[in-house]
Amino acid sequence: MNFVQPIRNPAKIQVIQEYLKAKNERDYLLFVLGINTGLRISDILQLKAKHVRGHYISLREKKTTKQKRLRITPDLHRELKNYIRHMNDDEYLFQSRKGNNMPIQRSAAYKVLREAAEYAGLNEIGTHTLRKTFGYHFYMQTKDIAMLQELFNHSSPHITLRYIGVNQDAMDKAMSKFKIGVG
Repeated sequence: MNFVQPIRNPAKIQVIQEYLKAKNERDYLLFVLGINTGLRISDILQLKAKHVRGHYISLREKKTTKQKRLRITPDLHRELKNYIRHMNDDEYLFQSRKGNNMPIQRSAAYKVLREAAEYAGLNEIGTHTLRKTFGYHFYMQTKDIAMLQELFNHSSPHITLRYIGVNQDAMDKAMSKFKIGVG
């Protein structure tokens, strides 16, 4: 399994958003929803229009089977409202072109993200990148590791920090300044 990273640079996020928006509204919304909610891709792909009509997403997590209720940010709410305006409640948000009202598969989501990441010049990207990107920026904006740990349902702050790459950032910074016996 490849090790994936969050997208740390807001400019790269913007490049991906613009690329996807110009290419395909569904793929753009997949990316935007992922980085603004921190939901796992397995949960995102199961969302239907009825799950995002209000100001909250309510779902049972596929991995943990726990019930989750998540407030939709105002910007995301505006984008979703526009996207689902002509959808029936039971239509999947991210429909495949194969079959009638079938969600895209994880592999299709991965392909979308890899292509966009390549366009933006990013490596170490996968479907988990969306969740990690949300976590990284949530932490950088709030510094509230306890809240993020709760949102992610992690057992410790250490696991959450490692998961979002903050520990890696700190190690990279420390190593770039480290000197001993060279030169």
